[in-house]
Order: sequence, then structure tokens, then C-alpha cells
Amino acid sequence: PLTLEQLNVVRMDMVDVVDLSVTNDANAMDGQKRKFSTVHVQFCPTIPHCSMATLIGLSISVKLLRSLPPRFKVSVKIEPGTHVSEHAINKQLADKERVRAALENDHLLGVVNRCIAGGMKMQ
Repeated sequence: PLTLEQLNVVRMDMVDVVDLSVTNDANAMDGQKRKFSTVHVQFCPTIPHCSMATLIGLSISVKLLRSLPPRFKVSVKIEPGTHVSEHAINKQLADKERVRAALENDHLLGVVNRCIAGGMKMQ
């Protein structure tokens, strides 16, 4: 199977990282002072009706939350204009209670774990 990178679902130019342990929050590029480190990821589903968009977003979130130190706040969203249910899916992905409830479902957690198994391979 192809990776999300190979399918152009996730690209480096769609990832924004601000690590306050490295960057002074007064020097943030957008001029806003930050209280925590952040990772913002946008992803682009392969088709506008992609039925896997929520699972892809959930898998990206889980992988980041498991991989990053706890000082990071993670935000995962669909790239604007790339999915017919963009607003609804972004709302689900931003709702911590919904994400937590989804991950309490053993079947769904198993699917997410299989999606992120093997880790990321840097080239």
C-alpha cells in the first residue's frame, strides 16, 4: 500500500511547527505570543468524497500525540476546499471529547493502530 506522502495526502508544506523550547514566542512568525508549542497539519484527501478522511485525520492526530512531547498542542484539519464534508470532519477532529470517545472504541482503535503501524520513514 502507498503511504499518505506518496498519495500527496500529507506534504511538508502543509505542516506548521512552533516549538517554544527552540523558538522564543515573541518571535512567532504571525506576531502572536504563544503559551505552548504547536503542530498544525492540513491534509488533502485523494478525492472530494473520500470516505476515509475522518480516519486519516484521526490517525495523523494519534500518531502526532503519541510521538511528540506533551508540550505540543496538535491540530489536524482538511485543506480548505478539498472535501465536501470539510467543515463537519474538521469539527470532529477538533473535538477532544469526540476523539477520545472514538479511541475508546476497540475496533476503531485497532484500525487506527494498523494505519500508523511501522512509523514514519524519513528519506
